[in-house]
Amino acid sequence: MKFTAAQIAGILNGTVDGDEDVQVHTLAKIEEGEVGSLTFLANPKYTQYIYTTKSSITIVNHDFTPEHPIETTLIRVENAYTAFSQLLEFYNQVKMNKTGIEEPAFISKNVTYGENLYLGAFSYLGENVQIGDNVKIYPNVYVGNNVKIGDNTVLFTGAKLYSETIVGKSCVINSGVVIGADGFGFTPNEKGEYSKVPQTGNVIIEDNVDIGPGTTIDRATLGSTIIKKGVKLDNQIQIAHNVIIGENTVIAAQTGVAGSTKIGKNCMIGGQVGIAGHITIGDNVKVQAQSGVGRNVKDNETLQGSPSLSYSDFNKSYVYFKNLPKIVERLNVIEKKIEND
Repeated sequence: MKFTAAQIAGILNGTVDGDEDVQVHTLAKIEEGEVGSLTFLANPKYTQYIYTTKSSITIVNHDFTPEHPIETTLIRVENAYTAFSQLLEFYNQVKMNKTGIEEPAFISKNVTYGENLYLGAFSYLGENVQIGDNVKIYPNVYVGNNVKIGDNTVLFTGAKLYSETIVGKSCVINSGVVIGADGFGFTPNEKGEYSKVPQTGNVIIEDNVDIGPGTTIDRATLGSTIIKKGVKLDNQIQIAHNVIIGENTVIAAQTGVAGSTKIGKNCMIGGQVGIAGHITIGDNVKVQAQSGVGRNVKDNETLQGSPSLSYSDFNKSYVYFKNLPKIVERLNVIEKKIEND
C-alpha cells in the first residue's frame, strides 16, 4: 500500500511542507529511514537525524524549525507522537481489512454470523456458533460449539476457543491463545490416586479485552471464569478456573493466577508474578515483577517480594539484607570478645 504526503496530511489534519505527491509504503525509525519510508520526530534528542534521514516523509510538531537544509518532506501536526500513533492505528486497520470466507474452512450447521466476516482457511466453526459484525478469524482457528463472539473482535492464527466460551466486542485474541480448556481439578482417593473433577462451566471475556499469544484461560468448574471489560493480558499468562479479573486490570507476561482468586479493577501486575488460589485482591493494587502473593490484598496496596510484603516494608527489609554480611561480621567480633573475657 502506498500513500502520498497529501493523503497522510488529510488523515492527520496536518499541513505538508515539501512535496505533496511523494509516496511512502513502509514505516521506519528516523535514524534508519530509507527512501519510500515514513517516520516521525517527537523527542528533541533525535533532532540531529532529521538532517540525515533518508525517509521520504517525516511527521513533526507545528513549531519545528529546521536549522539546516533537509531533504525529507515534512507533515506538520499538533503532536507528532500522537499523530504517528494515530497513523499506526489507521495503517493497521487498512492492513487487516479482510473479508470473505476462504477455502477450505469448516462451518457447522446453525452457525450465524454478521456482516463483513473474514474466516481464514482451515478454520473450524462448531455447532450453534454466533458471530457478530466485522469479526476477523484468521487461518487455523478453532471455535467450539455454542461459542459467541461479539462485533469487531479479532482472533489471530491458531487461537482456540473451547465450547460455551463467550467473547465480547472489540476483543483481540492472539495466536496460540487457548480459552475454555478444563481447569486443573483433581481429587485424590484413599490410595493417593487422582481422579478428574468434571469442569462444566465456561469462560466469559467481556468487551475490549486484549489477550497476548500463548495465554491460557481455563473454564470454571461450575459457573464462569470471567475477564471483565478493558483487561489487558500479556503473553504466556495462565488464568485458572473460576478466576475473576476486574475491569481495566493489566497483567504482564508469565504470570500465573491460581483457581477461584478474584482480582479487582485497575490493578497492575508485573511479569512472573505468582498468585495463590482462593484469595481476593482489591482495586488499584500494584504487584512488582516476580512477587508471590499468597494472602488477601486490600485496595491500593503495592506489593513486592516472595512472599510479598508492602513495597515500603520490602525496601526497608532489603536494606538490612544487603548489610547482612557486615552485621554477621560484627556479631562474630562481639562473640569472640565475649569468649575472651
